[in-house]
This record gives sequence, structure tokens and C-alpha cells, in this order.
Amino acid sequence: MSATPGAAFSAAVTAVGFLLDVPVIGTAEAADRVLASWQDGADLRQLPDGRWLFVLADPVEVRADRAPGLPVVRTADGALAAVGADASAAGSGHLVIDAQGLTLHHRMLELPGVDPSEWLDLSGVILHRPRPVGAAEPAPAPVLEALPPRPSPDLRAAAGLAPRSDRARRLIENASAGTRRPFPPWAGRFGRPSAAGALALAVPVLVVLLALLVLVAGFAHLIAERGLHVGPLLLSLGVGLAVALAPRGGRGAAPGQGGAGTGTGPAGTAPARGRARRGTRRPRLGPLLARLAMRTAGPLLQGRHARYLSELTRAFEQRRWEDALRDAVRLAGDRPAGQEPWLALGLPRRYAGDLRPTPHADSSAAASPISGPTVHQHLAALYRRAAEELERTGRIDEAAFVLADLLDAPAEAVALLHRHGRTAQAAELAEGRDLAADLVVRLWWQAGERDRAVRTAHRRAAFATAVERLAAADPASARDLRAAWAAHCREAGDHLGAVDALWPDESLRPSAAADLRDAVALGGATRGRALPHLLALGAGGATRALALAVLDGDQDAAATGRSALAAALADLPAADPAADRELATAAARAVVRDGGFGSALADRDAQARHRRLLKRADRLVAAVLAAPRRATSSQRSAAAHSAADRPGTLPVLDAARLASGAVLVACGQAGVRLLAADGRTKARWDVPADRLVLADHGGVALLVAGYGRAREVARLDLATRSVRPWTTLRARQIVPSFDGRHLITAGDDGIAVLDTLAPRPTVVWRELTGGERLAGRLSRTPTGCAGAVVSTLPDGSSLVELWRWDLPGWELRSRLRLDAHLPDRFAALASAGLLTADPQPADGPPTTTVLRWTTEHPSGRPGAELTVEGFAPVGPVADGDHWALAVPGPYGAGVLLHTGAGAASAPTTTVFLPQADLHAPGIRRHGDAVTHWHRSGRVLATTPDGATVLANLRVTAD
Repeated sequence: MSATPGAAFSAAVTAVGFLLDVPVIGTAEAADRVLASWQDGADLRQLPDGRWLFVLADPVEVRADRAPGLPVVRTADGALAAVGADASAAGSGHLVIDAQGLTLHHRMLELPGVDPSEWLDLSGVILHRPRPVGAAEPAPAPVLEALPPRPSPDLRAAAGLAPRSDRARRLIENASAGTRRPFPPWAGRFGRPSAAGALALAVPVLVVLLALLVLVAGFAHLIAERGLHVGPLLLSLGVGLAVALAPRGGRGAAPGQGGAGTGTGPAGTAPARGRARRGTRRPRLGPLLARLAMRTAGPLLQGRHARYLSELTRAFEQRRWEDALRDAVRLAGDRPAGQEPWLALGLPRRYAGDLRPTPHADSSAAASPISGPTVHQHLAALYRRAAEELERTGRIDEAAFVLADLLDAPAEAVALLHRHGRTAQAAELAEGRDLAADLVVRLWWQAGERDRAVRTAHRRAAFATAVERLAAADPASARDLRAAWAAHCREAGDHLGAVDALWPDESLRPSAAADLRDAVALGGATRGRALPHLLALGAGGATRALALAVLDGDQDAAATGRSALAAALADLPAADPAADRELATAAARAVVRDGGFGSALADRDAQARHRRLLKRADRLVAAVLAAPRRATSSQRSAAAHSAADRPGTLPVLDAARLASGAVLVACGQAGVRLLAADGRTKARWDVPADRLVLADHGGVALLVAGYGRAREVARLDLATRSVRPWTTLRARQIVPSFDGRHLITAGDDGIAVLDTLAPRPTVVWRELTGGERLAGRLSRTPTGCAGAVVSTLPDGSSLVELWRWDLPGWELRSRLRLDAHLPDRFAALASAGLLTADPQPADGPPTTTVLRWTTEHPSGRPGAELTVEGFAPVGPVADGDHWALAVPGPYGAGVLLHTGAGAASAPTTTVFLPQADLHAPGIRRHGDAVTHWHRSGRVLATTPDGATVLANLRVTAD
């Protein structure tokens, strides 16, 4: 059919394609029309003005008024022409269209293609590979070890020092580098005499001593008759014995101990930061005999050490750096409280290792007569002058060695290296010596190791301080670090965290718009904090209307985010003055109606924020509006609530109330559901899950399905409601909360922290790798983690302790010693000690259960006790510092669930579950809610104090 002007008004045409006006109808509508008419072999191209040319594989008969776009026909010459266009001069391979009275010609091959596959979102599609009944559990994915490498700066090699002198080789020919001399054959482990060795040594020694006493007594009587004295004889005997038995002080350390002169551990191994290391094993008789010898032969020994100091001083003054630095004694820094140095009479051993600052300093050095205050000041001044001279002559590595290892001032060594452009070396030394995290991040960033800087900042929560520290010296690098910080939060699903990272820099604020929209989609308090930021960026009327609807609502202030929205509006005005006045007025009214900004703000902060709202609100409303008054709470007993009166039809294996007010439940093979507070199903995913691992910020959840020891893990983005599979793990325990990126697992090889954003399981941190094992389950909060740990002592006995770490840096803060035998029922609380449940009476059928809290008390005895009526066959269970204990209900009907927080003497909430068995209950603290669930299909969520029920659901199939 040829293109003629009359064809535009034909009732039907044979179209070979369509011209879609995308700028008018929008991309989404145009894509829907293309997909509705798609044929195998069809082609889609884009015109310069933004319109799409949709060419069909086979022509179709279509009415012009019902076509998805302007029909395109083929001319007799083989050209394509839109209906109504003059194609008389067009040839094959051309497209002719009319635009604003002009006839335009386009070559088909020059038009860029549009790929429709990019419109398809497959993130919510989960691929399931069916397995036959009784098949073996899925094979876990291999775990990649990516522990932070232990820094080991080698400044001696960098300085190009000459080989050791003949004198140095003679001094170390009988002692290995960095180690003490071997213990004699009769010595046991750690240098202590073993039982058999001590007995074998004691018998001949006692015989010899008795003989000597008899001999000395006889000689003393004989010499006394002639007017002589026995003092010199006894003095010589005591000095000889003391010097023979006294340990050698030195620069080395026992095998396995860190210290100056020792190398680093195996490559790729990083000890836990803040690990409480075992103290050095000290000889029992050496210090006593050494002190006795100092009282009797002090001048003799002091002369020996004076000669050493004289030779060392001469070497430094003559600038014989090789001998001076190797013979120098390290000046010990501050010791832990209550640890006194033990006395040694031997001279410091000559240092035979590389002259470089070592990652970990030796805290086990012995005190000697040369360690007095006067000598210490002399050596300190000597080392200071040496460091200044070495730096002045350009020997930077040796100057850093003096500062870091001899003076025990690693921070000064880091500053020295950074001052001379050795930024990478400074970063290695700062990280190895556990200096401030913000300093480590800044140095790695300036050294070009930006990925390492970001990982360190996230693991040690040092982004904010590192940015502030970098901003003063390099604002451009600080801006880049802010952007990397925001990207790191965005990947972990923490959209508000990304906004907080970007907002202080005005030039980066527009890039936070996408994060703010995702935060609004999460609802609740997250939405309340995100809306003022969008309004400050100049968002349109839809955002303004949503904020007003939240402020004028009459539902719960915390669940809807009204309190968070009002508090944020007080600090962040909207960009439009008229909109800001309207919003401030609505927020001021909401604060008065709700009695404040919620429980998160103190009264003084609440009054100040309300005054800021009134200054921007309508003046007439501000003049008549009363001040908010918080309702006074009276003393009350534990709140009592009853769950749904009958079981649900789906099992509930895990549940969590989100900040939006919705409840996320895991129903095993029945999948995962997102339920509204009234029980309506808002979303569902056909993904098997019996455990939920919820991010602290509430934007992401991991869905865990167990198959024996294997765990299949998928990642659910609650903002977009998309699910993607991640991996299969083999772990004995997975902690039910994480920071959005780092997942804590526990197994036979200790505690492993996995990066969930890596394509495959990647270990970024390990704990309990020194032979300890975890007993029971770990309990975690965003700021801490605790667990019962069993260690095997050298004598074969067991030591049971409650270890508590600070997160995210895994600094070990305390080790509370417990009874050697843990009870069958116990739970670790993140910051409130250990909770045990003992049946009473113990010698007959138990009728009550006694809860005991063991806290960090100097006596080590259990703290508060609570007697609960009924025998608890399982539990207690804990999440963070919240605990729950299930006992039979009244008259044996149902389950009575007692819950509380911390080391309290009484539960805060009692939940009754009718028609339920004594299966282990569940409890989870997330945000401003505590969620209780039971396998029978009931979920009940309350405020942390238990006073208000936020959700009471019975989970059923649709």
C-alpha cells in the first residue's frame, strides 16, 4: 500500500510497525504497548526526538484509531513511512515521518536500538531446583577467607642496613632471634618445673643444702672462735645462687608471644582486636632470689649494669647506629593496673631481628636495676636525640624504629612516617599497633588503599570521625570518603545511613534523593525521618501531602512515624516557605496532641524542639497553642496479654515487627509473609525460611532455610520487596540480627563474620581461634555481643567464662568467670550477664523454676533471683538483653510466657498462649517493639515495656 494523504483517514491499514510518542505517553506506557504487540523477530529503535520506531516481524491489519501508535506502512520502493507522510522521494532502508510541518528522512541503520530485556525485573524470581524426598542436604558454597592482613612494616629492609657485625654474630650464636634460651630438661611447660621434674630436682638439692648447712655451721663455729665473720662467705653463696637462677631479661619473647623482635604471625592471620592475652609465665623463685641478691650484693650488680649503660651510651654518642640500636633496651610503656614488673638480674639480650617497628609491642619485659627512674630518663633522652639525628640525616626507617619499638611511642612513629611521605607504611604501623580507627582510615585513604579504608571504617564504626579528621587537611578527599561511606550504607540497605553520610555536604545532598524515596517506602519512623529531607530538597506537592497526612492522622504516633516526622521537621525546614509554615503548624499541633515527641527525647529537648516549630508556624496558632504535656506513668505490675484464642493454620518459626507497623513472619516451607497489624497479607514470597536475620536499620532481612547442617540464605530488600538468593552455608548457629552487611555465624571452628554483599561467603573476621569453643548461643545488639566460652587449661581442666565484645570492632571488653559446669538451661545476655533456669526442688518433681542472673560483680556470685511458678522444660531464650521463659499455663492449659529485659527481678510482660504446647517460644527486640511468637501460629508484639500491644495476629493460609 502506498502512502497517500488519504491513507491517514483510512479505517484500516496494513501496518509493518508503529511510531510511539514516548515523550508524550511516557516510557512505562510505551513499554507496555510494545510488549503487548511483540513478535519474535521484531525490532525497536529510537528516533532523535525521543520517539520509538517499533517494526513488526509480520505486517498486521489494524484500525488507525485503535493502533498502539501511529501506523507505519511500507512503500512500493521499500521505504517505511508513517501514515500521512510523503514518501515519494524515499528509497529502501529509509524512514519518512512528518514533524511540525516538515518531512524528515532517517536511515534505519543509523537509528540506535532499544533492548526490551532491560525492562524485565527478575530480582523477585527465585530459582528452585526440586530435590527428591530423602535426598542429601545441599552442598554448602566454599567459604573464602579474607581476614584483614596483619601489617608487618619492614623498615630495616627499606633502610638497606648493612649485614650484622662480627661482634653481633658472636653475641647471638647461642640464642635464636627473638626467642629466650631453652629451659633446662627438668622444666615443664611455660618454663615452670613439672611435678616429676621438680621432685627429681628437689631431692638432690635438699641433700646438698643440708650438707652445706652442716659444713657452714662447722666452719662458722671454728671461724668465730678465731674472731672472723661469715658474712662474705654467705654473701658470695647467695649472689652466686641468685645470679644462676635469675632469668635473663631481654628483647625476645616466648614462642607464640608478640613482642619487639618477633615476626608477625602466619600470612593472612589477624588476631581478634582487644583480645585479652594470657600473661607471661614468670619464674617462681627467680624474682625472690634476685631481690635478695640486690639487698646483699647491690653494688656488685649495679656496676655490671653501669658498664652496659656506659657502652650503650658511647655507641649512641659515636653514632654507631647498627650496634647502638641492636643493643638498646626497650623502655616499657604503661602496664595494666595491678601488674607489677618482675625483677631480673641478667643484662638485656642483644636484639637480632630486623630493625623495624613491630606490629605488637612486648608487654612482658622484666624490670632490672637499669630500669630505675633516673636511668629511664637517661635512656629516653638518649633515644630522643637518636631519633632526631636519624630523621635529620634522612634515615627515616631507623628513626621510626627508635620511636615505635625503643620508646614505645608508635603514634609518634606514624606521624614521622606520614610527615616524610611514607603514608602506606604509616597506615600499616597504625593498624598493627591498634591506634585510633579514624587515623587508620585516613591514612589508608590517603595511601590510595580506598577499599581497605572503607572496610576498616565500617568494621570499626569510624566513618564519621575519619571524615572530620580528613576534611581539615584535604576537603576533596573528605568529600570522596563521604560518597564512599554513603555507597557502603546503600549496599547494606541502610538508606537513612546513606542520607546521614551525605547531608552535611551540600554539594552531595541531591544524590541522596533515591535513598530518601526508598526510606519513605519502608514506612514508620524511617519514613518520618526521611520526609523532611525530601521537603528540604524541594520535593513537590505529593511529598507535602503525604507529610501532612501523617501529621494529621490519629493512629499510633510511633508506628506511623508521626513523632519522628515532627522531631525532624523541628531541625530541618522545608525549602518552600509556605509549605514549611503549613508543616510546622501541623507538627506543633501533633506534638501537643501526642503529649510530646515520644519517649526518645528528654523533656528539655522536647520543649526546645517545640519552640522551634512554633517560631515557624502560623502566628495565630502559635499564640493559642498550649505546651505539650507528657502523660505521667504510675508504678504498675507486669503487663499481662493474651494471644489469639486458637492456633493459626500456618506454623510461625520466626517473626519481627518492623518500623512500618507490619510484621514479617517465616512459615517454613510455606514461605515468608508481610502482614499488616490487622492480619491482612501485604506481600508474600514463595521462599522457604525458618529463620529471619533482620538488619538493625530494618531495610534488609536474610531468609534462612535449614536442611540439616546446611543453610540456604536469600536476601530480601524490604524497600523494593525483591528477593535474591545468596548462598548455602554450613553453620551450627546464625545470629538473628546483623548490621546489613556483616553476618555473625558460629561453628566448630569458632565465630566467623561473613560479608553478605560478597558474591560468595567471605570471612572478614574470626574469633575463638585459640582453642576455645562456644557453649550455647550468642546474643547480639547493635553495640555488643556476648557468649559463654569454654577454654581448656594446660592441666586438662576447663575454664568457663562469659565473653563480651564491643561491636563493630570486636574489642573484647570483659571475661566473666562462671561455674565449671554450666546448667542445661541458660542464655547469655548481651550486656546483662548470664541467665540460668534451675528447677526447684531439685530432689523431686519440680514445681517451680528459679531464674538467676550472674553479672560482672567482684564476688562473681549470681545476682538477682526470680522464682516462677511452673517447671520450664526448655529455655530461657534471649535476644540481646531481652529474655523469655515458657511454663505451663493455669491448670496446665496452654503456655504462659514470662518476658523481661536485663538483670531484672521481675518480668515486664506475661503472654498467655491458649491451646499451645511447650515448644520453645521466640522473642525478638527490633526498634521500638518486642515481638513474641510461637510455633502454633500466634504473633504478639508490644512496646519494650510491655504496656501497649502493637500487633496480635493469628497466621493463616489465604
